[in-house]
Amino acid sequence: MGKLLELRTITKQYPGVVALDKVSMSFEAGQIHALMGENGAGKSTLIKIVSGAIRPSEGSIHFAGNEYRFMTPAISTQAGIGVIYQEFNLVPSLSIAENIFLGQKIGGRAFSDFKEMKRRSKELLQDLGVELDVNLMVGGLSVAKQQIVEIAKAVGQDAKLLIMDEPSAAIAQTEVDNMLRIVRRLKEKGVTVIYITHRMSELFGFVDTVTVLRDGKFIAAKPIEEVSRKSLITMMVGRELNETFPERTVVPGEVVLEAKDLCGNGDFDINFALRKGEILGFAGLVGAGRTELAKVLYGVAPIESGALYISGKQEKIKNPRKAISKGIGLIPEDRKNEGGFLKYSILWNVSIMSMPRLSKFSFISRKRELELSERYIDLLDIRTPSNYQLMQNLSGGNQQKVILAKVLAAQTDIIIFDEPTRGIDVGAKQEIYRLMNELAEQGVSIIMISSEMEELMGMSDRIMVMCEGKITGLVEKGDFDQSRILELASGL
Repeated sequence: MGKLLELRTITKQYPGVVALDKVSMSFEAGQIHALMGENGAGKSTLIKIVSGAIRPSEGSIHFAGNEYRFMTPAISTQAGIGVIYQEFNLVPSLSIAENIFLGQKIGGRAFSDFKEMKRRSKELLQDLGVELDVNLMVGGLSVAKQQIVEIAKAVGQDAKLLIMDEPSAAIAQTEVDNMLRIVRRLKEKGVTVIYITHRMSELFGFVDTVTVLRDGKFIAAKPIEEVSRKSLITMMVGRELNETFPERTVVPGEVVLEAKDLCGNGDFDINFALRKGEILGFAGLVGAGRTELAKVLYGVAPIESGALYISGKQEKIKNPRKAISKGIGLIPEDRKNEGGFLKYSILWNVSIMSMPRLSKFSFISRKRELELSERYIDLLDIRTPSNYQLMQNLSGGNQQKVILAKVLAAQTDIIIFDEPTRGIDVGAKQEIYRLMNELAEQGVSIIMISSEMEELMGMSDRIMVMCEGKITGLVEKGDFDQSRILELASGL
């Protein structure tokens, strides 16, 4: 069918940083293309240039036979380019139909014909093989259904090219399968898809071509049949990478945290014990109550009944400040909104929870603050030009390290990792695993909530399984079995 999109020597420079360096690549019409690379490789910058969110420093964009020096959001939409970002561009207080045709006038009257809008919305969804009530408010939909609305919106704008940025990051595996089916249906209708993901298991048998960026440079574009998982990782990171999990040599010690008949935040009768130096995994499907439990343990949500013991002493954790004072730290699932202050510097983020130790007579010691920040930048190998770099300018893996630095700097010895590697690349994952293992060896106790079964089984000493707000089983290391864990997670 020929090339739909071609980028020629696209360069994007920021002060002190070359985000894209003379990138030339093309995307064939009617195919599903995977765009791969580590965090910081330039993927987000590239799609923002194609969609018109930012302008390139040099180079040109060729789309559907037309040449553009740069795009604007209006020009890219009019040309037939749709983008579904990780943060959806939907209005929660409007219906599905109103969101699908947001900004468009339907019908020949001065005002949109809502009856026609609903009819066309229903037709679009049916074409995607989806049954949804178009009168429903988007704010009440699950993440997976909101994603379908975004896809329908792009199709309703006659998108020739649909770019999907980490579409499977926040949805369950059953919902991923449905989403992949919808994407295949788009391909059948002639829509070209650029698919960005860190989950390699989704690529094989699904995409047609894989294109790799590394450090802002184009590395290769190959048919998926010519690529193995190992060769793809090597292209992405520039070296061979051992994907195995670090060997667990720690023998867990005494119980440091214990929940007895704990109820709160939608969870009921939670009983578990966490030991010194242990990595205790928590498995479950979306809505199982794992993140809700993390918020109870961290004092974000109240304990309604039951008891929580720290080193054998019953404690009432009423807020995060109390949790931190008792040595409990949380690295939340939503790092952008709950974990870090993206518009502030690394220095500020690392030291914010440690201010009492850095202050004297209400004055902050800048010297001690700098020393603390530099210590953790070195310890965790946070890749940044300086302490003063804004957190929002870091890659996902480095943002995760800054949040970990903040928690460690507060001298916590019980750390809750909620989806520790969500949205970060394979190289950064290995670093996070190594850091978690080293922390456990130093006597830090870890609760790890993860939707990645391979990750849970590879890192945990034991796995607690939850379903609908309750613990349905405990699986010991020697008995790890994916089928058994999924059975417990399903309430069987």
